[in-house]
Amino acid sequence: LCCDFFFFFQLYGYCYQDSNDIPDTLTTITELGSPLEMIQLLQTSWEDRFRICLSLVRLLHYLAHSPLGSVTLLDFRPRQFVIVDGELKVTDLDDASIEESSCTSNSDCFMEFPARNFTLPCSVEGRCQSMNEKRNLYNAYRFFFTYLLPHSAPSSLRPLLDKIVNATGNHNKHDHVKYVLFSLSSSPSVNSEFTQKCVKSANTKYRRVPEAFIPDENYRCWPSYHHKGCLLSVFDVNEAIEICDSYSQCKAFVLTNQTTWTGRQLVFFKMASNHIMPDPDKITYVKVTD
Repeated sequence: LCCDFFFFFQLYGYCYQDSNDIPDTLTTITELGSPLEMIQLLQTSWEDRFRICLSLVRLLHYLAHSPLGSVTLLDFRPRQFVIVDGELKVTDLDDASIEESSCTSNSDCFMEFPARNFTLPCSVEGRCQSMNEKRNLYNAYRFFFTYLLPHSAPSSLRPLLDKIVNATGNHNKHDHVKYVLFSLSSSPSVNSEFTQKCVKSANTKYRRVPEAFIPDENYRCWPSYHHKGCLLSVFDVNEAIEICDSYSQCKAFVLTNQTTWTGRQLVFFKMASNHIMPDPDKITYVKVTD
């Protein structure tokens, strides 16, 4: 189970030391990850939070169909995960179990959570059907999906996201993990671009200045990829214009040659265009005022 480093924290090596000064000491060397802080995640872009949820869905699918059988994480909470290169990984497998609960009737397959309870069917083999899988899924719903997916999501994706969140929180649907995996992976957001938004035609005109950059004139916006400025991802120039028009302080924006993990282009939004410098890798658009 631990060999699949895509889902689990990678162990590079370990050293066992037994001496008079330090008895029974085991030192491990692992890859570097960032602790998962929910408050910080809610302040990041929806695109980054979507990537974390997508990696969590892949983990759920793997746990449900691992080489050892269906695996449940009994302590399925944010503190058991870290972020490595934008992906979610499990750090602690001490509480992992492959045992499906035994039963003689459906009443033995009672699952109790703080906000909701479920009763699963007891199979003819005397095991609670898919209890490991469904425990993982509901914990993912109450600790991750319900917070990370709907918050500041693109309006074009909200109907799909509502279905995903409802499916993870509702055990009446068939094969929950596959449903969620299909819903997320079939979304245009995981391809090289987001769904193109229907941008209203703007009356504001912009002057295109190729190979140019505005180094200063920053203002803060939320969510931003830059803590001292307004750096957002866009599908195209039309979406950048729509965003700039929505901010009263925005007077210009700069297209960079950088993209996010989904292929959306990063754009700096500026509050003035008094100082424009040459830059072969950028294009500046300045709002034309009458």
